[in-house]
Amino acid sequence: MSNYHSPEPGSYGSPKRLVRRTDDKMIAGVCSGVAAYTGLDTTLVRILLVAAVVFGFGSGILLYLVGWLLMPQA
Repeated sequence: MSNYHSPEPGSYGSPKRLVRRTDDKMIAGVCSGVAAYTGLDTTLVRILLVAAVVFGFGSGILLYLVGWLLMPQA
């Protein structure tokens, strides 16, 4: 028998998950989830997304839609 106990979810050593957050969302929670995963401020991630939409000829919209489809909801 092993004396090893797996850590509790959310404790040190548990893997981070990229999920859409429901508590701090404006549309689908993609920017909020990316911000929580990377440790950035949610507002900064949203500004970067708008910049990608404006200066990337709409690529930010495609990135957001892909995130919406592929990221599971928290």
